[in-house]
Amino acid sequence: MKNEDTMLEIHDLYVTYAHKIILNGVELSLSRGEILALAGPNGAGKSTLIRAVSGLVPVKHGCIKIEGQDITRRPAHARARLVAVVPQERSLPGSFSVWQTILLGRTPYTGWLGRIHPQDVDQAKRAMQLAEVEALKDRLVNTLSGGEVQRVILARAIAQDTPLLLLDEPITFMDLKHQAAMLNLLRRLAEERQIAILMVLHDLNAASIYAHRIALLHHGELLACGSAHEVLTTTLLSKVYETPVHIIPHPDYGVPMILPDGFTPSKGEATSPNVRFPGMIGNHPSATGLCLELPTSERLPDST
Repeated sequence: MKNEDTMLEIHDLYVTYAHKIILNGVELSLSRGEILALAGPNGAGKSTLIRAVSGLVPVKHGCIKIEGQDITRRPAHARARLVAVVPQERSLPGSFSVWQTILLGRTPYTGWLGRIHPQDVDQAKRAMQLAEVEALKDRLVNTLSGGEVQRVILARAIAQDTPLLLLDEPITFMDLKHQAAMLNLLRRLAEERQIAILMVLHDLNAASIYAHRIALLHHGELLACGSAHEVLTTTLLSKVYETPVHIIPHPDYGVPMILPDGFTPSKGEATSPNVRFPGMIGNHPSATGLCLELPTSERLPDST
C-alpha cells in the first residue's frame, strides 16, 4: 500500500539496450526526506536506473511514479518540475559563467520567453550559497576543476527546486573536504527540505554513513534493499564484488565499514609479522573508501 510520504515508486521495471536486459524487474520506493544509495559493481544497472527515473531512457516494461504521477507519460517540461538530476556526464556550456549556469536550473519556471523573475534569482542565490560556489560566481565554467564543476551542477539542481533529486556518483573528482561537504549538504536537504534523494555511490563506507537505506544491484537485479546493517554483509558483498572483504563497526556511529582484503604476498615470498605495508593498521588494511565525519548533531542513530 502506498504511504502518503512516498515520493518515488518503481514497479517491475525493465530496461533493455539492443535486446539486452539492463534492468530486470526492479522494485523500489523512496520517501520524502530519505536518502537511498544505489550500490553495486560496474555494469550493475545503477546509472541506467537513474536515467530511467529521469526519463532519459525508455522503459520496456513497468512504471515509475513521482508523487503518484507516472513520469513515463509526462512531457519533459512537467518532469523537470518533479525531478532534478546531477548526472555522471558533466557537459556544461563552457562559455557560460557559473551564475548563468545555475540560473539554467530555473528553466522549467521561466516559460517560453525565458524571463527571469525575482524569485528565480532568489532561488539561484540560495542554491549557490548551499553548494558553496559563491566565490566562483563570475568564473567561466571551462576554467573550473572537475570538483568545482560538480558543485556547480549540484547548485543548478538545487535551484530547480524539485521534490526528488537524482545524483550519479556525486563525489567523483572531489577532494576529501568537498566530498564531506557535499554529502553533509545532501543530508541537510533531505532532512530540512524533505527532498527525496536517490544517488549512485561506489563508496560503500560513505553510503553506510550518509544513506538511510542502500539498494544493492547486480546484473540488473535488485539483490537487497535495507539499512546498512542489512545490506552491507560479508556474504553479500563478497559475492557481488567477487572479492573478500572484512566488516567492522564505525567507532562512533556503529554502522558497517568495509575493508577490502589486505595485501597477499606472491607465491614463495617471505612474510613477517614485522613487515608493514602502506595503509595498514595493526594487522588489517585500512579502508580505501571514505570514512567521513558527521557533526555530532547530524550523526545517524544505530539502525540495529
